[in-house]
Amino acid sequence: MANLYTKTGDKGQTSLVGGSRVSKSSPRVECYGTIDEANSMLGLAYAQTENEFIRTTVRKIQGRLFSVGAELASDSPETAAALKGNISEEDVAFLEGVVDTCTETTGKQTHFVIPGVDPASAALHVARTIVRRAERHMVALAAEEPVREVLARDVNRLSDAIYAMARLQEDLTAQAQMREKVTGMVKQALAQQSGG
Repeated sequence: MANLYTKTGDKGQTSLVGGSRVSKSSPRVECYGTIDEANSMLGLAYAQTENEFIRTTVRKIQGRLFSVGAELASDSPETAAALKGNISEEDVAFLEGVVDTCTETTGKQTHFVIPGVDPASAALHVARTIVRRAERHMVALAAEEPVREVLARDVNRLSDAIYAMARLQEDLTAQAQMREKVTGMVKQALAQQSGG
């Protein structure tokens, strides 16, 4: 296995898929770097939640983010088109399905959400804001070079899906807290009736 350090980026440039070298401050590098950051934060959310739907969904999203990053790291439309497993309409539809599934449980949003109900939902909210930043970088990139429309829609839906999962995690946490509280009250009442 190659060394983790290559020394090729010491002068502030990096290689794109296809071999071109660009500044590490370019909109393209900002874009795929932010997607990588979001993927890491999703990993933290995955490690914090016990809900199987959220865990499975996050893992699938994380896998697809490698495709998003690879396309964004490509130095030409031709190089990007040659990649295997590029983002497609199926990916967008999957994310819309995640939003719909979560909303079936949480209902439509009626108020602002303050992040921090539990560690998993907080991590999902941070991931959502990182994806929004990636989307802004993508807009800056698109002002200079073409970005596939389906890729831009996928990143937009991604933040929606992560937000929906954060709300679902918050609802599940609230339900568990309520169950615990009610169980404690019932145990206390039964203990009082039986004289301890």
